Amino acid sequence: MRLFTTTILFTFISILLFAQGDPKAKSILDNVSKKVKTLKSLKANFSITITGAKNAKTQVKKGVVYMKGDKYYVTLSGQEIYCDNKTVWTYMKESNEVQVSSFDPNENTFTPSKLFTNFYDKEYSYKYVGEQTVGGKKVDVIVLTPTNRTKQFTKVELMIDKAQSVVAGGKMYEKNGNVYTYTVSGYTPNPALNDNMFVFNAKKFPNVEVVDLR
Repeated sequence: MRLFTTTILFTFISILLFAQGDPKAKSILDNVSKKVKTLKSLKANFSITITGAKNAKTQVKKGVVYMKGDKYYVTLSGQEIYCDNKTVWTYMKESNEVQVSSFDPNENTFTPSKLFTNFYDKEYSYKYVGEQTVGGKKVDVIVLTPTNRTKQFTKVELMIDKAQSVVAGGKMYEKNGNVYTYTVSGYTPNPALNDNMFVFNAKKFPNVEVVDLR
């Protein structure tokens, strides 16, 4: 599983006309996007719980995401994902293998930069469904429905921290029945991030197998 790019998070645009949405939902989402865009960089902790079909084993994965514009670096339960806005490297520790693919901002998947910014304007219709208290925090809940039925997900529920105007978590419902429940916490605005962080350095991984998918 490649975080965001094949599921979520975890890597996450159809070229569609703007889909009409709920004005209140749009206002909340726009505030999130504006806040993130004012940052030069961002660090956040996250966890993903994956549930599937009946009798399927529940999986829990935790990680950290570092962002700088469209560049990102993600660590997740034995995986590391690097993206320098041109190339995506997905490294799997257990097999000592790295998959290399071209970065495509128009790809029909979630990436960290999409999750924290205004991907919804072109990809989804959206509706405000109410307020909840999660982990002692007040959150606004917004349901996103894809305007393109070929998308991997049938529905996305976003929880927005009312006090901070940041994504606090949510759920993604996959066509095959999998549900990805995620939480985001520990936001650090503008950490000092070197551009080398977003590029896979094979010298640090002796005998790594490179699978070039470009």
